Amino acid sequence: MSSVQSQQEQLSQSDPSPSPNSCSSFELIDMDAGSLYEPVSPHWFYCKIIDSKETWIPFNSEDSQQLEEAYNSGKDCNGRVVPTDGGRYDVHLGERMRYAVYWDELASEVRRCTWFYKGDKDNKYVPYSESFSQVLEETYMLAVTLDEWKKKLESPNREIIILHNPKLMVHYQPVAGSDDWGSAPTEQGRPRTVKRGVENISVDIHCGEPLQIDHLVFVVHGIGPACDLRFRSIVQCVNDFRSVSLNLLQTHFKKAQENQQIGRVEFLPVNWHSPLHSTGVDVDLQRITLPSINRLRHFTNDTILDVFFYNSPTYCQTIVDTVASEMNRIYTLFLQRNPDFKGGVSIAGHSLGSLILFDILTNQKDSLGDIDSEKDSLNIVMDQGDTPTLEEDLKKLQLSEFFDIFEKEKVDKEALGINRPTLQPASGANIPKESEFCSSSNTRNSDYLDVGIGQVSVKYPRLIYKPEIFFAFGSPIGMFLTVRGLKRIDPNYRFPTCKGFFNIYHPFDPVAYRIEPMVVPGVEFEPMLIPHHKGRKRMHLELREGLTRMSMDLKNNLLGSLRMAWKSFTRAPYPALQVSEAAEETEAEPESTSEKPSDVNPEETSVAVKEEVLPINVGMLNGGQRIDYVLQEKPIESFNEYLFALQSHLCYWESEDTVLLVLKEIYQTQGIFLDQPLQ
Repeated sequence: MSSVQSQQEQLSQSDPSPSPNSCSSFELIDMDAGSLYEPVSPHWFYCKIIDSKETWIPFNSEDSQQLEEAYNSGKDCNGRVVPTDGGRYDVHLGERMRYAVYWDELASEVRRCTWFYKGDKDNKYVPYSESFSQVLEETYMLAVTLDEWKKKLESPNREIIILHNPKLMVHYQPVAGSDDWGSAPTEQGRPRTVKRGVENISVDIHCGEPLQIDHLVFVVHGIGPACDLRFRSIVQCVNDFRSVSLNLLQTHFKKAQENQQIGRVEFLPVNWHSPLHSTGVDVDLQRITLPSINRLRHFTNDTILDVFFYNSPTYCQTIVDTVASEMNRIYTLFLQRNPDFKGGVSIAGHSLGSLILFDILTNQKDSLGDIDSEKDSLNIVMDQGDTPTLEEDLKKLQLSEFFDIFEKEKVDKEALGINRPTLQPASGANIPKESEFCSSSNTRNSDYLDVGIGQVSVKYPRLIYKPEIFFAFGSPIGMFLTVRGLKRIDPNYRFPTCKGFFNIYHPFDPVAYRIEPMVVPGVEFEPMLIPHHKGRKRMHLELREGLTRMSMDLKNNLLGSLRMAWKSFTRAPYPALQVSEAAEETEAEPESTSEKPSDVNPEETSVAVKEEVLPINVGMLNGGQRIDYVLQEKPIESFNEYLFALQSHLCYWESEDTVLLVLKEIYQTQGIFLDQPLQ
């Protein structure tokens, strides 16, 4: 304390009188700050590099309180680890560093913050270091206790801070070229604003997340390292998805939360792009890449080529191994950190990520047995049944005349590549000659896919859990299956280990394709429209439907009127003796004419009505439920489909409608429903 007093006395000797411009308003402030000193309430922050700038972000209130309790526990902070952010990050208290738990990320600095400053060009307040904040707090305490203000002290980098009164404290930066003693504070331009305590700065501090985790969802990204138009990583996009889900749980599952029936759903990202591009393939590509249009070629190599990598046997194996092993690793680590977790697991994939998951799921087995045993079963399956001889194969290919030559040269089927390796698919998911997914079969031969369908020949790893639901966002699965030669999916086919499948897409997404027409190719029907999270349809869609319905009604009424006019025109004249009967008929005619349009309308609109009323059988891929779900476009998007095409493919991370559908389907498996069903 004495060092602070001596520092203040030394600085006060050179403290010039404040100019009227800078201090005239100071005297008007109520100085009744009361001589009662109250210690400042600290809040913990961590530092993130955003757009090449350091940004200090506050921990949520619960995490900050836990960190403060650990700090004040009296125990040695070295080696002390505090889980934060729902268990996704660990703070090493002694190091003052924050580390990601489930994925690779640069460690970030952590700080116990009490004093802050902000310049004119700064968007957010920046905390002072813990040591200098302590000096500021001691100076403030003396000023309050002794009621002596206009205290002045110097920061470690020779910047001047002046405490004029409890409500006005400023920070002056030295001007370049000043002498060793520095210029007078009033000559150094506009000062920074200094604030004491987090409650006096404008910053959003969120509440903590519910401790109970009801369900775990792994999210797999698509092509490239960036997942949205802001070039953010899969970690950042999944953070948005999770934040939206927490907000929707409070608004749409309020009753279940109040009754403590639910906690939250945890979404964890799965990154396969970095391991793929760390194999050395980027160096090989760089050697052959032309030097022109450098940025475009770099974008192509880093993003677009991921599609071609997935169609390469070598790199496809790397991708599926990475995705499956990462999900298995994270799942195991999650159970270690959450031993009381009793919920289920689902998986979600965006763009190419959904195709990767689809291929992995179709190549799972019902039992989660040892993978090594599957190698033995493969040999058994290949040895079962009557294997065609080389002569029979050549005969089918109309090459019988070459059999003697092959036999003389001792060329067998293996040398010719006729015995091609087979693919391990879902149980009962073989692809027959007519190129369709078949229904489940008890024969062992149905356990393998024919590589001739176009699917890359790789060994698909096993997942150590059975996913409950598979969500595909903006997915090209339908297109890839068609390009591979698959014409239809058998209605009885289902994933061996996953019960649900939802294909969710934006109507303008250029990468998305439907699945249901491959199950029911002979019937045309619309996908399921995802309700708006606030209920009803968007206004412009209702208006469009209303106009369409009105035009249909006008058309039907016009046709009905024309038919009635034609019938009355062609009707034969009644005999004069049957006046009474004619009168009776004319009296009954209004009833018949009123019934006629009703006879006409069903003829015109019965198809549309039946499509809405009658359920559509789309097979068992989603347990008998609908598979294709389409989002409602925003009003501005409907003006130009092409302008918003790319944005539509990347819209799912912050789409409340998408997140709400995911939450609704997940919690329905637990018997928990929305507060009010959306229409």
